Amino acid sequence: MVVDIGAGSGAITAVLARRVCQVIAYENEPAAAKKLRNNMRQFKNVEVIEEDFLKSPLPTVPYKVFANIPFSQSSAIVRRLTEAEVAPRAIYLIVQKQFARKLLVESDYFHGALGVCIAPWWQARIRRPLRRTDFTPPPAVDTVLLELKPRESALLAPEQRTLFGSFVSRCYADPQFYATCHAPQDKKPSQLQLSDWITLFSRIR
Repeated sequence: MVVDIGAGSGAITAVLARRVCQVIAYENEPAAAKKLRNNMRQFKNVEVIEEDFLKSPLPTVPYKVFANIPFSQSSAIVRRLTEAEVAPRAIYLIVQKQFARKLLVESDYFHGALGVCIAPWWQARIRRPLRRTDFTPPPAVDTVLLELKPRESALLAPEQRTLFGSFVSRCYADPQFYATCHAPQDKKPSQLQLSDWITLFSRIR
């Protein structure tokens, strides 16, 4: 099973339907959902769900995600998927290049709090850059295909997810708290490597 989020008229959904056994396509906008249903009538393996993906139940069977998501909801969608009780086996999202880079915590780019929060359990990489001419209409920003996959061996236990996330978020938001964590004083939170975060977290537990 593959999930398509923000399916629109079904350009990606149709390609997926020809390649996989079942596609679940989420589209919240009524006019777009109606068009999506019409366009998908030829496919018996596509289910259209006219709901807000962020509020809808997720599959309880093994699934993957491939979607061109609304850029404004990128963080919320990544967080929802990576924290799901039944997490996807793999996530492929078309997102802004700048957003994707902030998730690459094992790179030299500045890292975002979200990227750090999910990194002990998920590996992120940019599979390929995309051209603006690949889209109609072309986006105003550079985009990439982002891949997120569960780590074969998690770096922290699942039950530590909430505490670790709170710790990371506080370090980003509160410079005074960050200074008390014995972090390298010449580095901001966005410059730390994942190994640094694991070490700092182990000290405060």
